Amino acid sequence: MIEMRVAGIAIDAVNRSPIVLLKDGTERRALPIYINQDQAKAIISALEHQKPPRPLTHDLMANMIEVWGMALDRVVIHSIQDGTFYAILSLRQGEVKKELDARPSDAIAIALRTNSPIWVMEEVIADASIPVDRDADEAEQRAFKEFLSTLRPEDLIQGKGFSAGEA
Repeated sequence: MIEMRVAGIAIDAVNRSPIVLLKDGTERRALPIYINQDQAKAIISALEHQKPPRPLTHDLMANMIEVWGMALDRVVIHSIQDGTFYAILSLRQGEVKKELDARPSDAIAIALRTNSPIWVMEEVIADASIPVDRDADEAEQRAFKEFLSTLRPEDLIQGKGFSAGEA
């Protein structure tokens, strides 16, 4: 799993749909998730630390978690199927842990309100992320190819703790 943070809300230039954009810690990969206008408003209000006069749904959920002595350990975006992302809320109350199915947008909105981490499975990143820093990716690929070109079989054997006579 890779921990990610909300980089912000973007608007798709073609269909004008909002997108929540998650980025990894190195800011090399971004995960765009299409959401609707209401979900975008809920995430933006949490990012901007806006407090409504009365609790909205995500505020209510965060309040319930707190009042009942629970903690949102993390949100996990665990899969993508036919363009739909799936997430869970990993909750804890004392020693009892439970996972609840949630839409990623709801899970993100609640995570922001409870200062909880957002994690994404590597498979989801591989399937749906976009590169943010192509130059860094290309430099890393060049460095890896250079490393491989200078690697000798003896280096691999020695790296595993074997001497050439034991292989």
